[in-house]
Amino acid sequence: MLLDPELTEIAAQLPRTDFTDPLAVREAALTAARAAVATLPVDDTVQITDLATSGPRVRLYRPATAPVPAPVLVDMHGGGFVMGSVDSEHRRALDLARRTGFVVISVDYRLAPEHPFPAGLEDCYEVLRWTVKNATELGVDPDRLAVVGGSAGGGLAAALTLLSRDRGGPSIAFQLLICPALDDRMRTRSAATFTDVPAFDAAAAAQMWPLYIPAGIESTAESVYAAPARAEDLSGLPPAYIVTAEHDPLRDEGNEYALRLLDAGVPVELHHFPGTFHVFDHVAPDAEISRRARTEMAAALTRALRVRQG
Repeated sequence: MLLDPELTEIAAQLPRTDFTDPLAVREAALTAARAAVATLPVDDTVQITDLATSGPRVRLYRPATAPVPAPVLVDMHGGGFVMGSVDSEHRRALDLARRTGFVVISVDYRLAPEHPFPAGLEDCYEVLRWTVKNATELGVDPDRLAVVGGSAGGGLAAALTLLSRDRGGPSIAFQLLICPALDDRMRTRSAATFTDVPAFDAAAAAQMWPLYIPAGIESTAESVYAAPARAEDLSGLPPAYIVTAEHDPLRDEGNEYALRLLDAGVPVELHHFPGTFHVFDHVAPDAEISRRARTEMAAALTRALRVRQG
């Protein structure tokens, strides 16, 4: 396994993700995330507000330079559908707000196994509806709305585009999927090969999916919203920017989903980063390749949701 030189030392220090005791791993991750947030310097250029919605709690990031109305990003955190929070997503959400100048709404959706599919997805859909319904009060432009997510959050973002399309819900202008979790079947070469890689491996993925998807869902029409790679019809979905990492068990499902979107007539930009592992941009934020990835993702969002002139 050849890693980017800056990631090699970091990879050696990363614990293996293990969902054997999902509640314990969640609590440990939450404690670590809150401690990390507490150490970040105060940023007066972005106003951060925790808000109640008609669904779950959200954390809103509004840059001082954001226009009114501003483009808006609805951001879903990762964590294997089992852990994660607005605190664990804080660094990415803040970074996106700074780089784009757009409003970011980070969703604190319900987690499995206590709340398996479709609870988390329905939470995200409710926040999507709430954002559009309250666009004037929030100072955002519902016509320039993107969904964003990494790992499980990327799977939720992809599912949200399918769900909103099929329900005739709010229009989504763009989707940014970062190392997305899309396919519970785990039939790809990367899922079979990467059984001992940094951050998140195939064993963790195999633990994750049964915690999130109730038994029997895979044989129903609802399965496409639990695992978007199962969807046969990808037409009419918003343009996408998809990030995949070389040493990631989810790599091939992300690449294949991008190609299937292209076949369905959806504009796609696929960026595969060699020498990296799952959500490297989030786990190793100070590495040069991570900074480059974040710059390019923000640029893609800015191009897609650029502020109209006049």
